[in-house]
Amino acid sequence: METLVKVQQLKDQFENLEKHTQWGIEFVEKYTKFVKERSEIELSYAKQIRNLSKKYQPKKNSKEEEENKYSSCRAFLLTLNELNDYAGQHEVIAENLTSQIIADLTRYIQELKTERKSHFHDGRKAQQHIENSWKQLESSKRRFERDCKEADRAQQYFEKMDADINVTKADVEKARQQAQMRHQMAADSKNEYSAYLQKFNQEQNEHYYTHIPQIFQRIQEMEERRIEKVGQCMRTFAEVDRQVLPIVGKCLDGMTKAAESIEPKSDSKQVVEAYKSGFEPPGDVEFEDYGQAMKRTASESSLSNSRGDAKVEKSGNKSKGKLWPFMKKNKGSGSEDFSHLPPEQRRKKLQAKIDDLSKDIEKEMDKKDALVKMKDVYVKNPNLGDPNSVDQRLAETTQSIEKLQLEAQKFEGWLAEVEGRLPVKTEPPQRQSGLYETQTNTPSTNNCAQDRESPDGSYTEEQSAETQVKASTTEFDDEFDVEEETMPAIGTCKALYPFEGRNEGTISVMEGELLYVIEEDKGDGWTRVRRNEEEEGYVPTSYVEVFLDTNGKDS
Repeated sequence: METLVKVQQLKDQFENLEKHTQWGIEFVEKYTKFVKERSEIELSYAKQIRNLSKKYQPKKNSKEEEENKYSSCRAFLLTLNELNDYAGQHEVIAENLTSQIIADLTRYIQELKTERKSHFHDGRKAQQHIENSWKQLESSKRRFERDCKEADRAQQYFEKMDADINVTKADVEKARQQAQMRHQMAADSKNEYSAYLQKFNQEQNEHYYTHIPQIFQRIQEMEERRIEKVGQCMRTFAEVDRQVLPIVGKCLDGMTKAAESIEPKSDSKQVVEAYKSGFEPPGDVEFEDYGQAMKRTASESSLSNSRGDAKVEKSGNKSKGKLWPFMKKNKGSGSEDFSHLPPEQRRKKLQAKIDDLSKDIEKEMDKKDALVKMKDVYVKNPNLGDPNSVDQRLAETTQSIEKLQLEAQKFEGWLAEVEGRLPVKTEPPQRQSGLYETQTNTPSTNNCAQDRESPDGSYTEEQSAETQVKASTTEFDDEFDVEEETMPAIGTCKALYPFEGRNEGTISVMEGELLYVIEEDKGDGWTRVRRNEEEEGYVPTSYVEVFLDTNGKDS
């Protein structure tokens, strides 16, 4: 009975161990799930950081690229790049968590389940074996007990028959033989019971002192390995973060260095340089006395003077109102020659356009040279290709070069024009033909026809505002209407370069053409010339070589 109790207690312990080890496996699975979710968070965070960095990267061929000339914008761009590298380190964390912990624990859990199943299978097998041995012992014991009782009853029956005088001798002999047979069966049962008892005791000893301790020991070692594995993974979990800290620190140092590279004074100077208009400040506004009535005579001189006064008045009225720094700019789309911009900005835009065209021409020239060399190779070795196949591409490249050169000449003409208009001493543009000579212009006093530049920074070329058209037309109409007398020539000039007079009041000249000078440069960069009795106008002073006649000749 005591043995049965021990066997039952052992069975209970197996159940407890089975529950505990199952909980241990579930704990490892829970920790694996935790690391997996952490890895997903790192990947999601890295992706969001990368998207954020990409979102604020300057777009190509956009205004944001031009902003990179400022140190603060460059610092912000460096910060975005460092932030992108920072996101990469979080991707490294996620990758290391997956490879060093999640994959390892997933494989270990399967091995742990298999080992646990094997250990408890051995324990149940040993438990089943000892229980079967106990059942055999109990069975032999009950049989021995039954046979002993049968032998006692047979012996008592024999003694009763032997004492009865009325029973025949044959019945007594039969009872004696039956009693002997029962005693023999009891003896055999006793021997069998004794053998089973000895066998059970030996197996029980091996069960409790050998098999079960070994199974428990293997389960204990398995559980210790599981706990140690979890501890290693937790250390790795922290080490994965620690490994990227140096690089993360470098990213943060890069952001700090980018912030320290910001130069406020340099940025402000670039703003001044970028938006410098090139205009001279306006002169003092004269006092206009409306209290005295104007007296006019009907003489020729007074008529001429009145026309001149009217022109001055109109010109003066045009400058009234808001001064040019405070006038609104034309918000319409800019023209091809950038005439909507102030002189200095227009010059920069034209120069940048010429530089771009020069680069394009250089690329096309390199392409043409390559095609010429290819054609020469094909001519020398026809097996490599047909020389005629290159002709079409060569012609297209040549046509493209000519087109770009014409475009460059057009912008160079505009640049020469604007450099002639700038109210500062500048050298005329050096052209590719090498025909231009270095000349300087004197500061302008805003007299004569140089008022091509409107107060809002746009030229009279391609004026869109109706008031500007009217003012320009009135101004030049007043100057070039039929006059009482033709202005006398004060000298002659020779055109150094061709000039296309697009604006009203200007005149087109050819290179080498001889013209009469009827009004010299008043400091605004323009000289008034005459070709014949009906053709006269303004040309840039830097485009002509002037020979003044001190006596003055009549045209």
